[in-house]
Amino acid sequence: MAFSERVRQILSWYPSESPAVLTNLARLMNSGSLAGTGKMVILPVDQGFEHGPARSFQPNPAGYDPEYHAALAIESGCNAYAAPLGFLEAVAGKLCGEVPLILKLNNSDSLAKIDQPCSALTASVKDAVRLGCVAIGYTIYPGSAARNQQYQDLRDLILEAKEYGLPTVLWAYPRGALSKDGETAIDVVAYAAQISAQLGAHVIKVKPPKDFIEQAEAKKVFEKYSIPTKTMADRVKHVVQSAFNGKRIVIFSGGEAKETSALLEEIRGIRDGGGFGSIMGRNAFQRPKTEAIALLKDVMNVFRG
Repeated sequence: MAFSERVRQILSWYPSESPAVLTNLARLMNSGSLAGTGKMVILPVDQGFEHGPARSFQPNPAGYDPEYHAALAIESGCNAYAAPLGFLEAVAGKLCGEVPLILKLNNSDSLAKIDQPCSALTASVKDAVRLGCVAIGYTIYPGSAARNQQYQDLRDLILEAKEYGLPTVLWAYPRGALSKDGETAIDVVAYAAQISAQLGAHVIKVKPPKDFIEQAEAKKVFEKYSIPTKTMADRVKHVVQSAFNGKRIVIFSGGEAKETSALLEEIRGIRDGGGFGSIMGRNAFQRPKTEAIALLKDVMNVFRG
C-alpha cells in the first residue's frame, strides 16, 4: 500500500535508521484498522509472566490459550501483538505475518517482592528474527537502583536489533525510590519518556500520567512556567513534548481493568493530548471475546477521530 503523508512524516523523524528498520516501523503503522493514520493500538499479553496466570486469565479463561490472544489481535484490527517468548513460539508458525509480532525480550515475575526491580532477559534478538517479528520489546524501570544495568543492556540489544532491521518498543515504568503516586506523576512519566528517547527507542510506552508532581525541583519549574497538568490531555501533551518535541512515537498503557466509560474517557484525553495510541492488555483480554473486540474497536475509533 502507498504510505500516507502522516506515515511518511513520522518515518522522517528517524533519519539515521536503515531502510530495514524503517520498513518494519512502517509495517507497524500500516497494519490493522488504524493503518496509515500514524496511530496504533497494540495488544500486549505479558501479564501471565508478570502477574501470574490466575490473576491474568481467570477473569476470561479463554486467555490461558496463547492462540486466543493472537486471534483477538487479528479480529479486532490491532496494529500488532506483543508477548514473551513462550506465547509467540506457540503461534508464530501459524500466523506467518497475519499480524505484526513484537517479542518482549525481558520479563519479571511478581513472586519476589523487591524494592529495586530488574527484569531478566528471557529471549534474544535472534529469537525475534526466527519468529518473524517486526520489533523487539524491552522494559526499563527508571528510578530503580538497577536502572543503569538495564540501560546498558538495552543499548546492546537496540544495536543488535538494528543489524537485523528491527525497531525497539520500550516499556518505561518508573519504580524504586519513588512514592506510589510518584510512579505515574506527570514529571516522572515525562522524564521516563525523555530517557527512553535518549536511549534510542523507536516506540515508547508509558502509563497515563497523574496530576501529581513527585520531584521538588521539577515542581518549581512546573509552577514557574505554568505548565498545565489539570487534564489528561494537558499531561499527555507534556509527555509527548518530552519525547523530542513529539518526534518519537509515544503510546500509553491501559493499566488495570476499569469500566468501559472511564477507559474511553481516558483514551479521549490521550488522543486530545497528541498521544500516538494505546497498548491495551488486561482491559481487553479479560473481557469475553465479543466485548473485547467491541472495546478495542471503540478505542481505535477514538484515535481515528
